[in-house]
Amino acid sequence: MKHPGPAESVSPPPAATAVFGDRLDRAEAYYSLLAGDGVEHGLIGPREVPRLWERHILNCAVIGELIEPGVVVVDVGSGAGLPGIPVAIARPDLRVTLVEPLLRRSEFLYRTVEELGLDVSVVRGRAEEKVVRESVGGAAVVTSRAVAPLERLAKWSAPLIDAGGRLVAIKGSTAMEEIDRDRVSVERTGIGQLHVEECGGAVLETPTTVIVGTKQALGAGASRARRERRSRRAKEKG
Repeated sequence: MKHPGPAESVSPPPAATAVFGDRLDRAEAYYSLLAGDGVEHGLIGPREVPRLWERHILNCAVIGELIEPGVVVVDVGSGAGLPGIPVAIARPDLRVTLVEPLLRRSEFLYRTVEELGLDVSVVRGRAEEKVVRESVGGAAVVTSRAVAPLERLAKWSAPLIDAGGRLVAIKGSTAMEEIDRDRVSVERTGIGQLHVEECGGAVLETPTTVIVGTKQALGAGASRARRERRSRRAKEKG
């Protein structure tokens, strides 16, 4: 099968206009970068090119529905810039930082941000590193997409989120299963009120499934987890 490259781009679907508005040209330029350099550098599989708009760019951009105006957003394990760059294009009011540990990917992000003229920062490093935490901590929202299982993701993300801020993680059909499996360990990190939300239902044929959690006051998550463990032990003994 022949896949479209940067000189053979696929026209954006109608939903793209609804999501990106007068910044659609930047979204189209991002599409071209993903379909070209993104594929050449192994950041996007060639078979994904025909699905870039629906499955990647729009799928990520719509999570902006869950983010308040003008806040600081940190995208961990950003990779090719998903979801951080589509969110930044659709929501220029946000202050977005992309965190990516791998050199090749971070270099792609630097080039992309510059070429698209986005007011977005790129930090090369791992979310769990002290220097990264000191650099980007205190975010209102930490986003991610296909980075790690929920338990591990929460450990990396929680230190970056300010009290009252939120974890917004794009997941698939097993999102509720992840919550059921990892709820107690996630709450130990201070992230509670875990639930599943769908974004983009008004514009996408398949809405984006997202796990959302709120960073509690210091110690609140651990205290709740301890209460739940005591409750379970009491029931087992009873």
